[in-house]
Amino acid sequence: MTILHDGFDTRPITMQPMWQIAFQAPSADVDRIFGAIVEITPLTHGKTDRNGYRAASGWEYYRPREGTPTGAEDQIRHRPGVEEMRFFLPRDTRILNAVVEAIYETHSYYEPVITVTEVLRSECKGLDDGGNPHRWWNKKGDWKRVGAG
Repeated sequence: MTILHDGFDTRPITMQPMWQIAFQAPSADVDRIFGAIVEITPLTHGKTDRNGYRAASGWEYYRPREGTPTGAEDQIRHRPGVEEMRFFLPRDTRILNAVVEAIYETHSYYEPVITVTEVLRSECKGLDDGGNPHRWWNKKGDWKRVGAG
């Protein structure tokens, strides 16, 4: 067996074998797609759920070829406002299949970019570190207000 297959433990953390799923979509589509995913699986991490990471907007490059809904084009398109959403799933092919199908069904593209990567993801063992000066709750300010709306 390999470490990527079995994971490993440290004193405070367990590294668990998971799949990291990522999809790219126009900014306006990401929340709708992510909402369909969490209807299938809760995306838990420790004592939280609906966990994901949404990367900042960028540009997508592509050129439609023969057979696309828009027809073939000569020029490369440069579409702004495309983001990437990432999240983790346990290695269960039934859930993976349902999630990939949900992304496809709710995406505005007929050929969405979806990737699946084998990874190890950390999970805290829940040690009592309430006095740790590096934890956000022991610092001034309230990060929860950032971006709240």
